[in-house]
Amino acid sequence: MLEFTPITQEHDALLRRYYEGCDYGLCEYSAGTKLMWGEILHPAFTEAAGCLIVRNESDGQIVFDYPVPGPEGDEAAALSAIEDWCVETGTAPVISVVPEEKAPLLLGRYPYAVVRNVRTWRDYLYRSEDLRGFAGRRYSGQRNHIKRFYAAHPAARFRPLTAEDGALLERFWADYGEEFAKGDDPRAVSELRLAKKMARMLDRPWLLAGGMLDGDRLAAVALAERCGGTLIIHIEKALYSYTGVYPAMVQAFAQHFGGEVRWINREDDAADRGLRISKTQYGPDHLAPKYYFAPQNELLCHVDAIPELKTERLTLSALTEEDIPAYNALVLDGGRNRWWGYDDVAGLGGPVEERSFFDVARRDFENRAAVNFAVRLDGKLIGEAVLYRFNYQGDAELGCRVAAEYAGHGYGTEAFAAAADWGLYGVHLTRVVAKCFKENEASRKMLSSCMHPNGEDETFYYFVKTQ
Repeated sequence: MLEFTPITQEHDALLRRYYEGCDYGLCEYSAGTKLMWGEILHPAFTEAAGCLIVRNESDGQIVFDYPVPGPEGDEAAALSAIEDWCVETGTAPVISVVPEEKAPLLLGRYPYAVVRNVRTWRDYLYRSEDLRGFAGRRYSGQRNHIKRFYAAHPAARFRPLTAEDGALLERFWADYGEEFAKGDDPRAVSELRLAKKMARMLDRPWLLAGGMLDGDRLAAVALAERCGGTLIIHIEKALYSYTGVYPAMVQAFAQHFGGEVRWINREDDAADRGLRISKTQYGPDHLAPKYYFAPQNELLCHVDAIPELKTERLTLSALTEEDIPAYNALVLDGGRNRWWGYDDVAGLGGPVEERSFFDVARRDFENRAAVNFAVRLDGKLIGEAVLYRFNYQGDAELGCRVAAEYAGHGYGTEAFAAAADWGLYGVHLTRVVAKCFKENEASRKMLSSCMHPNGEDETFYYFVKTQ
């Protein structure tokens, strides 16, 4: 299973190995965003299938970035690793900030998914040549502001900033604080604090910084990062007392750092009215969407209650409180359950009580994580069939066990076949899969009678049934 490491400044070189050539064009796929907003997004990373996988946690929800492949990365395998982690941890899978070109892949991957594309979080993408030149009638306003700025401050000039400009930056932040007009906005105050923190990382070679100086005083600063063919602007700040300095800074920064990229990303507007007006006035080529995918398993979409299934001899139905003694005896039969593949007691997280296993089965269905059928002969519970491990791609795993005193009569095969058919035609799964230990010859024969072989490894035989 995947293991994640919280992202810190020490990981910037590793992140840049993936982001430097990443052409997703969105600000989230950058080292700067992960480091600047770390205390808000709580990003953690791992590497799998040649890809960078980032897990974020915001407002109590876990969401994943779309995997970023290295030179030989396998995005599909990385997505499978994310899905497996979610199944193992009981976490609802969410792939967020999905680039537009990757959305069709996820639409094809997940039969059922909640998809969002919120206007607020779309990034503003500008053609680099437009911001470098401000050519044409639509930029006449920016050109006029720039002329006025230089007329009022003829000594003003742009230059790159480095780690040696720490004192200059500290004075700028002090000047900016005196003019800061959003002191009553907690989001703006937080963003300013994080921007100051980010500006102390100018020793990183990938962090591009520049400032507009009026004599020995900074009037504006910007920090950015190149990711593939996009220059992502992480910070843009200017003193309000310098009229026209913003467009002058935008153009100068683009001219100095944007010559080798096609796009300049000035990030989203976070639903700030002023930012939206300003960013729109600079003539974005387009607003890059960020899709949110929340895959749903088939139980959520199709199953309101556990049904009753009838076979020639058996009935499969929901567990009831009257079943608790027989159910406890079944799940605590260690001799039989060594073939079940796990220790029922180990998953309880506490001492075994009379209702423990019944309550787990009930909660699993309430959360639409599994369906536990009681297998009944003449109304008496003699076993169970469990449909579980929904992988969000149309697959689920089926397991079946019958009490020892009822073994050898074909009840397991009968119950398994009924549950499998219900999974395919009642739950609308694409595939039902199963496995058995290689030493369990009885189970192998049972699965072979109603499913197709689907490979093996050192431990298990695998089987599959499709529509």
